[in-house]
Amino acid sequence: MNSVRYQIENNLSVDEFIDCLVDSTLGERRPVDDHKRIAKMVKNANLIVTARVDGLLVGVSRSISDFAYCTYLSDLAVKKSYQKMGIGKELIRQTKIASEPAKLILLSAPAAVDYYPKIGMTRHNHCYMLNNVDDLK
Repeated sequence: MNSVRYQIENNLSVDEFIDCLVDSTLGERRPVDDHKRIAKMVKNANLIVTARVDGLLVGVSRSISDFAYCTYLSDLAVKKSYQKMGIGKELIRQTKIASEPAKLILLSAPAAVDYYPKIGMTRHNHCYMLNNVDDLK
């Protein structure tokens, strides 16, 4: 396999992003059938790090950062045939470097819960989510 090239690509193609999400299984939990919504996700992220092999997008880290205090890594996707090669870990590393000194924060997909501690990330038990404003009491 040719070497993987990592770079910041804040103008990533929406179709490439969708393809990577679908092929990584993250597409199961993302609105990949809603092109307009995915386009907003790409447009409004301010830190996108990609992994490419011979120009082919094989992995992506999509984040929102203030580049001072926190970086929320919203999507980490690596195509199935490129998983278990260290690409996800390197995408996280590149995202952290690009957003220093901000703390990197992410919500794990259920299938990846055991992955993040293995690469040195710390589990945090105090995360809360609100999906619907009507749920506020």
